[in-house]
Amino acid sequence: MKFFTKEVKIALVSILGIVVLFCGMQFLKGLSMFSNDDSYYVTFSDVSGLSASAPVYANGYKVGVVKSIVYDYASQGKIVAVVGMDKQMRVPKGSRAEIASDLLGNIKVNIVLGTDPLNIISKGDTIPGTKEMGMMSKIGELMPSVEAMLPKMDSILNSLNTLLSDPALRNTLHHVEGMTGHLEATSQELQTLSTSLNREMPTMMHKANGVLDNTQQLTANLSAIDVATMTAKVNQTLANVEQMTAKLNSNEGTLGLLMRDASLYNSLNSTVQSADSLLVDLKAHPKRYVHFSIFGKSDKK
Repeated sequence: MKFFTKEVKIALVSILGIVVLFCGMQFLKGLSMFSNDDSYYVTFSDVSGLSASAPVYANGYKVGVVKSIVYDYASQGKIVAVVGMDKQMRVPKGSRAEIASDLLGNIKVNIVLGTDPLNIISKGDTIPGTKEMGMMSKIGELMPSVEAMLPKMDSILNSLNTLLSDPALRNTLHHVEGMTGHLEATSQELQTLSTSLNREMPTMMHKANGVLDNTQQLTANLSAIDVATMTAKVNQTLANVEQMTAKLNSNEGTLGLLMRDASLYNSLNSTVQSADSLLVDLKAHPKRYVHFSIFGKSDKK
């Protein structure tokens, strides 16, 4: 009897297909049927999103996959993930595992290596695990603050709507538009003035140079003056004035006596009064002092 009948061949092909399909599915999951990885256990209190075949990274490099996840019924609240990592991977003591997610929602396990490279965790040991604070978790923590801010935002929006509907604001904007026009006109006038100044600047600079030349000439003339001689003449003049003032204050000379001697002043005053009286009498009785005769001189009686 022939062993490899048609039915046996069909059965072998079916079994081979199932094995290939299973291996392909495992490969697509990142697992290998003939893997030589070392297994480690990672304990978590929450594995939301984590599943078997999730990649395991160390310093950003893939070093293994999550083989399976088992709930530890003996220790309530603990979930154990079996992690397979490359045999060449050395995990220092003090390392920990974190469940992280990227922006697309892909879940992975990051191994945060410890700082003691001499003490290595043996395969089959347990690594403590935590859950990294992802973006969605941070947003969830911010939600209470956002909810508390919503009434204030609503009040601000109502105030803003009230302000925007106020006619005074429109009038203010209208005035601002007018002010903008005035500013534009002023800017044009300033531009015209600047153009005029640029055109007149050469003439102004020429005049300024002339003034500077005159100033330099005046400075040169002042430098040429003999200040010492002039000072000596001024001192001599002041000395003469001082000497004359001293003579006037003394009893020497006519002016000094006139200013200092009261009797001379009184005598001069008396003489002037007598002369004045004589002139008055001369005007009143001229015949007493002047005699005219056509026939000659006659004897007085």
